[in-house]
Amino acid sequence: MDKLTYAGNRASLVDLEENPRFQFLQADICDVAAMQQAFAEHQPTCVMHLAAESHVDRSIDGPAAFIQTNLVGTYVLLQAAREYYDGLVPSDQAGFRFLHVSTDEVYGTLGMDDAAFSETTPYDPHSPYSATKAGSDHLARAWHTTYGLPVIVTNCSNNYGPYQFPEKLIPVVILNALRGEPIPVYGRGENVRDWLYVEDHARALACVLEAGRPGETYNIGAENEWKNIELVRLLCELLDELRPRDDGQSYAEQITFVADRPGHDLRYAMNTEKIRRELSWEPAHDFETSLRATVQWYLEAGSRESRVSSFELRVRN
Repeated sequence: MDKLTYAGNRASLVDLEENPRFQFLQADICDVAAMQQAFAEHQPTCVMHLAAESHVDRSIDGPAAFIQTNLVGTYVLLQAAREYYDGLVPSDQAGFRFLHVSTDEVYGTLGMDDAAFSETTPYDPHSPYSATKAGSDHLARAWHTTYGLPVIVTNCSNNYGPYQFPEKLIPVVILNALRGEPIPVYGRGENVRDWLYVEDHARALACVLEAGRPGETYNIGAENEWKNIELVRLLCELLDELRPRDDGQSYAEQITFVADRPGHDLRYAMNTEKIRRELSWEPAHDFETSLRATVQWYLEAGSRESRVSSFELRVRN
């Protein structure tokens, strides 16, 4: 189920169209009637809630959409799930799960020498985006404690991989480089993020859904910290190798330092001991190998009838 906002692309799901177990529903999680109908019609055994407005810069410029989707939408979805769950027979209730997917940004920021975020780190969100996600996390936990809905919460680090909408750092670097445009880096690029390959994240969510304990929180990350400027330079090196510039210069020549984001968190890092210990999950993908595969995907997607090109048209307009 997806609203298909500017960041959504129906073509991203084309490989699933022939799967008899796949159905697509275009709907808004803020639509009470649509959510109630979805539960009644499809009778799910679990819900994986990833729907959110998620770009920090957009939340700074226009927080209203984030409050509506991330807070009101989560409330509507939780209520619809609760009503559906209350109508299940006890044997079906025993297997039902509501997985609420969130972000490391709810924890705030770390100094360079601070210990990584754990599941018990107090919340300290600094942007409209992270504040709305923090609020949605609290709603999800409240629906578990108050109403008995079997909710599990996950908080993950920065994702990367194919199909990512090009407002996020890695696709921005790749696509701006290929267009010969400046590659923007906030401040001096010293901010640190933990990068998690999307397939590792998906596998972690499946593990949590299958074996996680209701009422619990699980941090998901790769323990793979990179300064933004170091990551940007690595991407430029990969592009130099895979798609050299016509003039023989490095794509690093296009790096442009820009004014820092307001309230830009310095560092995120995740302690993932709990999910590793309890669910035997750990990242399976080497960072530089999967980053190379990601760059290659964008290069190949840009040279065929492209799913990425439709993303580009939307972000540029």
